[in-house]
Amino acid sequence: MAIGNKATESLIWLGMNSMERKRRWPTVKEATRGVVLPLLVTWSAPLWALNASINGVSSEVEANIDAYLQNIDEDQYTDVRLEGEIRKRAREAMRVFGYYEPDITVEVDSSPITLRIEPGSQVKIDVLSVNIVGEASDDPPFQEALDAFPLKEGDTLRHAPWDRLRNQFSGLALERGYFDWGFTDRRMEIRPYLESARLYMDFDSGPRYQFGNTSISGSHIEPDRLRKMRTFEAGEPYLAESVALYNQRLAETGWFSSVSVRPRLETAQELTLAPPTGSPWWDEATASQPQRPRLSSAAFASALSLSQRDNTNLPIDVNVEPADRHQFEVGVGFATDVGPRMRFGWKQPWINRFGHSLNHDLYISAPDQRFTGTYNIPLDNPLRDSYRLQYGVRNLDDGDTQSLEGTVEIARRWEFENRWVQTLYFRTTYEDFTQGGVSDEVLLFYPGIQWSRARTRPQRFPLWGDRQQLSIEYSDTLWGSDAQFTRVTGDTEWIRTIGDDNRFSARLSIGAIETDNFDKLPPSLRFFAGGDRSVRGYSYESLSPRNEEGRLRGGQQMLTSTLEYQRRVSGDWWGATFVDSGDAFDNWGPEELKTGAGVGVRWISPVGPIRLDVAHPFDDEDDWRLHFSIGPEF
Repeated sequence: MAIGNKATESLIWLGMNSMERKRRWPTVKEATRGVVLPLLVTWSAPLWALNASINGVSSEVEANIDAYLQNIDEDQYTDVRLEGEIRKRAREAMRVFGYYEPDITVEVDSSPITLRIEPGSQVKIDVLSVNIVGEASDDPPFQEALDAFPLKEGDTLRHAPWDRLRNQFSGLALERGYFDWGFTDRRMEIRPYLESARLYMDFDSGPRYQFGNTSISGSHIEPDRLRKMRTFEAGEPYLAESVALYNQRLAETGWFSSVSVRPRLETAQELTLAPPTGSPWWDEATASQPQRPRLSSAAFASALSLSQRDNTNLPIDVNVEPADRHQFEVGVGFATDVGPRMRFGWKQPWINRFGHSLNHDLYISAPDQRFTGTYNIPLDNPLRDSYRLQYGVRNLDDGDTQSLEGTVEIARRWEFENRWVQTLYFRTTYEDFTQGGVSDEVLLFYPGIQWSRARTRPQRFPLWGDRQQLSIEYSDTLWGSDAQFTRVTGDTEWIRTIGDDNRFSARLSIGAIETDNFDKLPPSLRFFAGGDRSVRGYSYESLSPRNEEGRLRGGQQMLTSTLEYQRRVSGDWWGATFVDSGDAFDNWGPEELKTGAGVGVRWISPVGPIRLDVAHPFDDEDDWRLHFSIGPEF
C-alpha cells in the first residue's frame, strides 16, 4: 500500500478509464444526459416501483439492489428483456460492495418477481496508491482526509469510501483556494477472475490562491468601516469559510437589503457561497469533515474553468444594496397575564454614513403601557462593540402596583468570541409609584454591569439551546440618588432534546437586594413571582410579601424554578407536563416555596410557538388556572 504525497508513474491497465484534468465545460448533450435525464427519472419514479423478492445477500446489499430496481416499469419490457435488465442492475448494485461475479437467477413469472443470488467472493484490494502533489501536499486537511480513509491493501473493495475521498479532495480544493486542481490519474482496475482490485488516485492541487484587494460597491456606509469587518487580510491563503463569514457579518448589521461577497474569478460564472441542498452524495462525501461553508455546483464548474496563472492573488468583490431607511412592525398577541397586547415598532437601521441606528418601540396592554427608544453607535466591529443610548417611559397599573416611570441609560457593549455579551451601563430613573397603598417619588442614579449569552437552534422552536444572564447594580446617596442599594439578578434556562420527540426544559431565576431602606425602592426594582413565565398556577406577580393590609409589597429576594417535559404528539403539536416552584420573600430560606404543576399543549405555528397550559397550585386544592401565551421561549 502506498499512500503519500509524491507523484507516481501513470500506468495503463485494462480497467476503468483514467480521468483527465478537469478543464472543460460539458457539452449540451452531456449536460442533458447527466442532469435532465436523472431529474426525469427522479420525478417519474413514484409512478412505478418493481416489486421483487431478493434472497441470498446481506441486508445492505439487498437494500441497494432494491433501490436500483425501483424505477423499472414492467409494462415497458418483454419477459426476456425484463429479466436481462433486472440482472444487469442487480450486478451494478452489488459491484459497489466488491461482488463482481455473482450468480443471479431471476424468476419473472412469480409474484413478486424473485431474485436468487449466489454472491460469490468479494474483490480484495491488491494495490492502493493515493498521492497528492502541489501545495496541498503540506495542507493539513488533505492529510487528515488521507488519514481517515478507511480502506487499505487486503481489504474488501467498497466503492463508497473511494468516491468519498475523491469528493473530499475536490471539495477541499475549492474551499481552500486550489482552483487549478485536477486528477492526473484516477483509476479503479478490477480483475474479477483474480479477485483483485488496483486503485490509483493522483491529485494535483496546483498553487493555492491568496486573498487580494477588497473592492466595495453600492455601499451608503463608509467603505473603511466595512473593510474593518473582514475576516481575512490581503495576502492570506484563500478560504471559502472566511468569505462566507464576511458575507454573514455584513448581512447581520441590518444596513443592507442584499449582500454579495465573492472572489473575482476569470470566468463568466459566479462562485456562490451557499451550501448545496438536496445532494445526498455531498452529505455522504463530506460527513467526516468539520462543518464548513460549502460551494454550489455552479461554483464547482466555475472554479474548474479557471486557467492556471502566475498571479494567484484573488480580488474580493463586495456588492451591497442599502436597506430601507424606515422599517415598521406591528404585532398583536394575547397572554393570560396581561390579556390582549399590541406592539408597534419603528426601526431605522441606518441614519448616517457611519451606520448609527435608531429604534422605537410602543407596547400596549391593559395593565402596562411603555414607549422605548434606542440610539446605537457601532464601533470598529459593529456586531460586537457599540455605545447605546436608551430612553423610555412606562405606565403600570396592576392591582396593588401603580407606577409612572421614566428612564435614560447610557451603555457600552462588548461581545466576545465565546458569544458572551458584556454590557456596562449607567441608568437614571425617575419613578412616581404607589405600592401596597404606600406612595413615593424617587430619583435614582446607578451603574450596572451585565453578562449574558443565548444560544438556540433552530430559532423558531429550539430543540437545543441555553440562556444565561447575570446583572449587578449599585446605587448610593453619595452621588444624589434617593436610595442606596445593591441589586443582583441571575437567570439560566436550558433546552435539550432526546431523539426527535422528547424535549426537556429547565429554568432557574434568582434575585436579591441589599438595602437599608426598602420602602424607597420603586416597584420596578422589587421582586414579584407568579404567572406564565414564573410560577404557573398563580396569577401574574401575585407572589410576594404582603403588608398589614394584605396588599402586595414586593420582596427583597426571589427564587423560581421550572422543570418541563414535552413529547411530540404529531408534526408541530407537542404535549407538555411541568412543575414550577418559587416565591418572592424578604429573607433567604422561606419555610415553603409556592409550587404549581400541570399539563399543556404546544403548537409551532407560522407566527411562533403557541402555549396553552392548565396549572394547579398545590396550596389550594380547588384552584386551577389557565395560561396562554404566544412567542419564543428565549
